[in-house]
Amino acid sequence: MTEGRHNVEVHEPWGDDDASEEAVAADAEALAEEGDEATASSPISDEATASSPESALAEAEAKRDEYLAGWQRTQADFDNYRKRAAREQQMFAARAAERLVARLLPVLDDLERAIEAAEQHEEAKVVEGVEMTKSALAAALASEGVVEIAAEGAFDPHVHEALLTQPAEGIESGTILQVVQRGYKLGDAVLRPARVIVAE
Repeated sequence: MTEGRHNVEVHEPWGDDDASEEAVAADAEALAEEGDEATASSPISDEATASSPESALAEAEAKRDEYLAGWQRTQADFDNYRKRAAREQQMFAARAAERLVARLLPVLDDLERAIEAAEQHEEAKVVEGVEMTKSALAAALASEGVVEIAAEGAFDPHVHEALLTQPAEGIESGTILQVVQRGYKLGDAVLRPARVIVAE
């Protein structure tokens, strides 16, 4: 008698590849959902994130206001300095004018005396008065730094003005022949050039 044999296949649950993949996928999905919930419940909200640009803007505006205030103070200081300098310059000019006028008053006195002498036909006193007037005026101008420009020798276009040129035998061209009007300087500034006649 022959005994029959039956082959029974045993399926172990951990040996099923498809079931294992499904389980892994389910676990991953569950972890993703937990992550979303954690993000939603996080204390760092959108409002906190949005406050960062606003804070930067406020800081920039504060610096702007600070710089603007500093510039305005500097501008005000400069305006005050300019006004003060202008007042000081006016005061200096006024004092200089007062000093010059005070020194010219004796010249006026000499002229008055010369006129009185002329009215009395005292010619000697007229000449004397005019000479005194000239000396007093020259002294007043010299006290202010006014000096006469030398007008001898070679012509200098910086301080001389040639009214005309004329031939002169035996004299080098460009030599001053005659002074028509005296010139004067105040420091390095030419108040009036000496007007001269120059040899051709």
